[in-house]
Amino acid sequence: MYSLCFTDLCHSICINIGVSLLDKLNFETVKNILLPTDFSKNSMNAICYAIEFLKNQECNFHILNVQKASSFITDDMMVVNSSTTIYKTLIDAAKKSIDNIITTLNDEFKNSNHKFHPIVDYDNFIDSINQACKKYSIDLIIMGTKGASGLGKVLFGSNTVRVMQRCNVPVLAIPDGCKFKKIVNLAFATTNSKQFNQEELEVLNEIQILNKASVQILHLADQNHLVYDAHDNVDFLSNNFLNAKHEFIDTPSDDMYHVVHDYIEKNNINMLAIMNKRHSFLERLFKTHTVERFAFKIDIPLLVMQINI
Repeated sequence: MYSLCFTDLCHSICINIGVSLLDKLNFETVKNILLPTDFSKNSMNAICYAIEFLKNQECNFHILNVQKASSFITDDMMVVNSSTTIYKTLIDAAKKSIDNIITTLNDEFKNSNHKFHPIVDYDNFIDSINQACKKYSIDLIIMGTKGASGLGKVLFGSNTVRVMQRCNVPVLAIPDGCKFKKIVNLAFATTNSKQFNQEELEVLNEIQILNKASVQILHLADQNHLVYDAHDNVDFLSNNFLNAKHEFIDTPSDDMYHVVHDYIEKNNINMLAIMNKRHSFLERLFKTHTVERFAFKIDIPLLVMQINI
């Protein structure tokens, strides 16, 4: 069932995609990418995006599905053979679904740079993500912003928010229905609550180089948190991102999301990057707004980088 829907989805995403600058650039090291999926349309879309986004990069894609006991509904329990545990039934069904997805991906994209590995776990979602990141040395998590039961006005599903906030690996969140296109304009929104280092911004640097994208850096300050060492960060960021454009914005904390959203719209931003740390834009975003009540949507990929502790 999933493979047929997934095939149609892959076709719709691939149509009319031009030759990317990724064709001309490549990293020597193999990247390990984690792709969580709940088999929803949104998560399948994120998988398609990931494959196109990294099509010339040698990658191991680890497709992860996390099962929990509550997902095993009563009707299914009625047909379980007495010699078969619920656990085994859940794991086997999920493993088969992922195998079908991998078969479809190989048939659709035929990319020798990409290898796919199924992972099925029966655990707490965040614990499973963190364990997979450690075991497989994950460089980047790419996932959809909503699950199968997401509400229409939800900006980020609860699982996506928890991954952003509790995992130590960068997360690239792909909005519902977002189609891959060349990254031309990157925006990095920061409150400059600390001085950055190269390792923390490595993934952003790689994306910028691969796409030869412009980088626009939004230095945000509100009435409660003055910009900290902004000039030091300006020098550091200018040295690491050639021709970076800096914007200094003073705004009340409650308006910070709207200011960034308006900037995205007015400047044709293709991807927004933020840092997950204390007093960061991400923290204030989720403190100021109830996630389930967001009336606005970020319809471009969101890259959440993690601070080194």
